Amino acid sequence: MLMLTIHDQPLPYVAKLLERPASAVTLVVIHCTELPDLAMAREYGEKVLYDNGTGNSGHYYIDRDGAVYRYVPGTRVANHVRGYNPPSIGIELVNKGRYPDWFDSRRQTMTEPYTTAQIASLRALLAQLRLDFPNLHEIAGHEDLDLARVPASDDPAKEVPRKLDPGPLFPWAEVLADSGLKRIGATPPL
Repeated sequence: MLMLTIHDQPLPYVAKLLERPASAVTLVVIHCTELPDLAMAREYGEKVLYDNGTGNSGHYYIDRDGAVYRYVPGTRVANHVRGYNPPSIGIELVNKGRYPDWFDSRRQTMTEPYTTAQIASLRALLAQLRLDFPNLHEIAGHEDLDLARVPASDDPAKEVPRKLDPGPLFPWAEVLADSGLKRIGATPPL
C-alpha cells in the first residue's frame, strides 16, 4: 500500500463551516475538478459564495502526480454535493472534465484519463478515511447523486447533465476493490 502524505492547506473560511463528529461521516463522494489544474481549483474553492462567508469545495484534492491536499478537515461540512453534504466527505481529482464548455451539448464527452498516481493515492486515502471515520461505508460519484439537468449553453432547448463527474473514465472496479465501501446511487450498467 502506498504511504500517504497529506498536505494541509485549509481554506480561509474553514472555521465558518459547520462542525460534525467523525461518527457522522457515512459517505465519500468522488468528484473531478473539471478545471485545468490544482491552482485554478484552489482559486474556485476560495471564492465566497454564501452569506455565511463560505464557498464550494471538496475536503481533499488529488493532483495528477498523486499529491494529496486537505482543504477542509473531515470534521467540518464542506459544500461539494447538493443534498449530501452533512454526512459526506468530498474528494476532488484534478481532471479537466468538460472544461471550459461544461454545458455545451456538443462537448459532453470527458476525454482525460485519471493517472495511475491519482488512483493509487485515492485508494490509500480511502483506506485512511475508513480508519478515521468509523461509520464510513458508502461511496458515490458526484454524477450518481446530482441528477439535475440544465439548459445547454449552445442551445437552451436542449438539456445536459449539471454534473458528470467523475465520469466514464473513472476506474470504479479498481477503486472499489478491497475498499470496504459500497457504491450507492449508481445507475446499473447497460
